[in-house]
Amino acid sequence: MEKVKGVIFDMDGLLFDTEKVYIEVNVALAPKYGMHDLDEAYMLEHVGLSDALSFQKYLRDYPHMTEEKLTAFVKEGHQVVHERFSDGTTPLKPSVRELLEELKRQDIPCVVASSNLRRFIDILLREANLTHYFNAVFSAEDVTHPKPDPEIVLKAVEALGLKPEECLMLEDSFSGVRAAHAAGVPVVMVPDLMSPDDEMKAKTVAVTETLAEILAAFKK
Repeated sequence: MEKVKGVIFDMDGLLFDTEKVYIEVNVALAPKYGMHDLDEAYMLEHVGLSDALSFQKYLRDYPHMTEEKLTAFVKEGHQVVHERFSDGTTPLKPSVRELLEELKRQDIPCVVASSNLRRFIDILLREANLTHYFNAVFSAEDVTHPKPDPEIVLKAVEALGLKPEECLMLEDSFSGVRAAHAAGVPVVMVPDLMSPDDEMKAKTVAVTETLAEILAAFKK
């Protein structure tokens, strides 16, 4: 990949196998808050959304729930997730460390652009000893408009000091692919829980099963 001068990484489902954790935690807590039909299929609709957008979706889909009760549901979910992430056992997705090492070897700068909260990003990167690979880290709290809006991707491009077309974004979610495409950044989708549809295939330069294929491309 000779033309790539900087790489922008999503985090959940791309660097870490975390999407399943969020789904498991929320599905387990939902009955306590009267959301008895909240299941894995429904939670897949939240993949890639910021907390703010996810909360708005809950409000629309569960109109009988008060904002106060939904806030309590989200807060307890955050507490459980924080405990899970803090023990340092959250698995990396395959070939993450090898890819980051190869990019470091080639002096290709990397940035994280995630829809997650800053505290979760920092915990995961720190516990996995990945923080030093990234020149900058952007969370949903760093932007006014989260993915699929391109704002966070454009911030990442600016941090790299490059043009959008000189970067490559790696994403697993539909909202992330849409954000990269809108920003004019070539994007490769590495699906996690959601398979690419025709829209995703049209908006990506490639779809790969794992990061190992991207690693191999950089080694050529």
